[in-house]
Amino acid sequence: MKNFLKQKYSMLIVFVFALIASRFAFAQVTLPTFNLGFKTASNPTEVVSTIKLIIMMTILTLAPAILIMMTGFTRILIVLSFLRQAMGVQQMPPNQLLVGLSLFLTFFIMNPAFKEINNNAVNPYINGTISQEVAIDNALAPLRRFMFAQTRDQDLSLFVKMAKISQPKTRADVPTLVLIPSFIVSELKTAFMIGFIIFLPFLIIDILAASVLMAMGMMMVPPAVISLPFKIMLFVLVDGWSLLIGSMVKSFG
Repeated sequence: MKNFLKQKYSMLIVFVFALIASRFAFAQVTLPTFNLGFKTASNPTEVVSTIKLIIMMTILTLAPAILIMMTGFTRILIVLSFLRQAMGVQQMPPNQLLVGLSLFLTFFIMNPAFKEINNNAVNPYINGTISQEVAIDNALAPLRRFMFAQTRDQDLSLFVKMAKISQPKTRADVPTLVLIPSFIVSELKTAFMIGFIIFLPFLIIDILAASVLMAMGMMMVPPAVISLPFKIMLFVLVDGWSLLIGSMVKSFG
């Protein structure tokens, strides 16, 4: 009992000294503060700068959507989701892992375009050698080339007709607002075609498992319980991850 009381009091003393030490530590440290607000401006230049800041913050908020819609992220994520559904492994790999893998594969595929944007748009604009309008055009140029390379002609023609604009003679005449939805639809078509190919071998295994169970009279056993280990084994034996990811990267040309 005495030892227990000694331990209890010693822990209490240590806790009190820790509180006192933390108090003095925070009292001696000066932390910076950051204030963001609006004030009355009499100079029109200040108003324009404020509007530009608001627009920039809005663009940063929409940056994830821009990344998804103008890169190969859509195709990669849909194909990986199809793979998980075809194997029937429910939430394995988890969504966070699929999104993270898709994101890094997107950076890998888009690395040449991102380097060109950094060299021709970001750095010159920061150094003040080009204007904002020129920087935007230089940044869109590699993205437009990438989207044109992945967009089907029929999808592009569909959105050109719906936009009710004159028939473009060159790629430079196609507006970016017409190109982006055409690219997204083409990516969806490509992803679903790859998903169909992925489903075929796993579907054959499911059919064989269901046929064997029916022949054995085991009607109450779900075929997915029997076929799942064989599908995982097949995917591992053929080195499925390397095969799938390598094929997806090559599909972007």
